[in-house]
Amino acid sequence: MEIKLGEKIKELRNRNGRTQENLADALGITSQAVSRWEKNGSYPDMEMIPSIANYFGITIDELFGYRNDRENKIDAIISKIDGFHIKGDSSDGWMGG
Repeated sequence: MEIKLGEKIKELRNRNGRTQENLADALGITSQAVSRWEKNGSYPDMEMIPSIANYFGITIDELFGYRNDRENKIDAIISKIDGFHIKGDSSDGWMGG
């Protein structure tokens, strides 16, 4: 999986109507650093990752684009379970329907 951290940061920033300067000020860095991230010219220091995720109110996994992968896997499992047509009966156990 290709990491597109700069694109994700730009997407989140635009979604929230924030400027590069807003993000830079919140993180205590320059707006030029944010610009380089968004152009994939460099990556944030590892120590910055939790602060960036926190700024946008998301998990680190979501920042790196793993949310969709996890949701797709969960949806696939739920669909598979739904395919079993399992129903609860009046006893303590489960029985197929």
